[in-house]
Amino acid sequence: MKTFLFRSLFGTFFGAFVAVVTTISIIYFGSIEQLDSEMFLRNSLGSIFCGWFFSVSPLYFEIDSLKLPTQTALHFITVTICYFVLSLGIGWIPFSFPTILLILGLFLIMYSIIWLCFYLYFKNEAKKLNAEI
Repeated sequence: MKTFLFRSLFGTFFGAFVAVVTTISIIYFGSIEQLDSEMFLRNSLGSIFCGWFFSVSPLYFEIDSLKLPTQTALHFITVTICYFVLSLGIGWIPFSFPTILLILGLFLIMYSIIWLCFYLYFKNEAKKLNAEI
């Protein structure tokens, strides 16, 4: 529970940080003089929620009773559903079939790359630890 709360706070704060940096970047580089408060609130809350579920969902990988394929499937399903419901609801992804397929394809590629990088990293760490024993 302590880990869940810590990751929840970290993810929430990181999502808020991303929202602020994005807003400042849009104002500074986009030469926008006025913000739409409803859009700002919607995007900020979306970023905060996104930060939360991306930081809490890796807890699946800490459940030792589950095998890696099951952990990966649960994590993938959770993250995919949360992200696409959020991004379609907020308007980050336009609601058209070709666009959704394109974003889903990019999401699968990015998920696979990130998962493979974490897998190789932890496999290398395990090899180092075993060599030290």
